[in-house]
Amino acid sequence: MKEPTMSVTKITSYVLVVTEVGKEHEVVEELKKIEGVTIAQTVYGEFDAICKVECSNLKTLDESITKIRKIHSILRTMTLISG
Repeated sequence: MKEPTMSVTKITSYVLVVTEVGKEHEVVEELKKIEGVTIAQTVYGEFDAICKVECSNLKTLDESITKIRKIHSILRTMTLISG
């Protein structure tokens, strides 16, 4: 029996961000400028911000994540790709 195939039209990921102290709002504004970022907001807890990234393929996802990681006030990120 042939297994059903899934058609993926979009890759959705969430990026958790740790920023320099007091820079979370500036970082969120920079995140909103990046292609593929559909939501960016500050959060409280271990991470300072979160953003949702939607891309058509892994190459464009990699490009978006690379741009996110280059934002000066970001200290660390964790990327979660939704299945």
